Amino acid sequence: MNGSAIAVSGLRKAYGGKTVLDGIGFDVAAGSVFSLLGPNGAGKTTTVNILTTLARPDAGTVRVAGHDLASGTREVRAAIGVTGQFAAVDDLLTGRENLRLMADLKRVRSGDRVIAGLLDRFELAESADKPAAAYSGGMRRKLDLAMTLVGTPRVIFLDEPTTGLDPRSRRTMWDIVRALVADGTTIFLTTQYLEEADELADRVAVLSGGTIAAEGSPDELKRLVPGGHVRLRFTDPAAYRAAAGALRDVTADDEALTLRIPSDGSQRELHALLDWLDAAGVQADELTVHTPDLDDVFLALTDHDAPTGHDVPTGHDRKESIAR
Repeated sequence: MNGSAIAVSGLRKAYGGKTVLDGIGFDVAAGSVFSLLGPNGAGKTTTVNILTTLARPDAGTVRVAGHDLASGTREVRAAIGVTGQFAAVDDLLTGRENLRLMADLKRVRSGDRVIAGLLDRFELAESADKPAAAYSGGMRRKLDLAMTLVGTPRVIFLDEPTTGLDPRSRRTMWDIVRALVADGTTIFLTTQYLEEADELADRVAVLSGGTIAAEGSPDELKRLVPGGHVRLRFTDPAAYRAAAGALRDVTADDEALTLRIPSDGSQRELHALLDWLDAAGVQADELTVHTPDLDDVFLALTDHDAPTGHDVPTGHDRKESIAR
């Protein structure tokens, strides 16, 4: 991954005296997945609207796909694709016609070939000539993302793309995202499913109170939150008592013969614990490592901002605005 696909510095935005974004900044490496997390009303959609040219910042600098947002709006729009929280398909049109509409709006050459390729890629060829109203939720989402890919955008913004999908459809979308990144596409993802960010994102930023509360890889963020531990389970009461008496800061469960030992789950700490058990001749029957997940990170780092109450463009509005 070379260079930044998105570079943001000092980004500010307020509505009616309420500061939504208070000087945030981050870089998104080209060919990576960057996930922006935050509670409802924290400013995730406002951030996406600004980065996709649908809202103007009050201050700050933004570069997307190498273009300055303020002076190169047209170039930014030509380089990006956007999928909103709700599938932006026209129910009265067939899947093929929805894709044709986007191809015409973006003046795509060899439109028929591009459309056929997208229908195959998203496994929609058999349903291509059925009205979108007859599609399942998962099919509508796939069609929505296929429409976003018309014109081969270098950067794709996915604003809560799997909202309302069943687990199987969600995992299908994850596979599609991974394939896009493997082809060199950059993905900017907002989601309320923390497992989704954990599965897909190379880096995660947590937005709270108008600022970036923390940023890093999912594993780096998990290490910020206390609560990680190693759990030892014994069947031999003597071994259990020996370990309980020798180990520090241990939480013991005499009934279950288990010990809970604070740990960050690192190789160094696990190695030290195993060396001690071997040296002491203590045999644990089961060792499991428990580390905080992104749910714990989210709860620890975010406040509960109230929604701003300001209308934002729907997914359909966004696609048509950017296509123009």
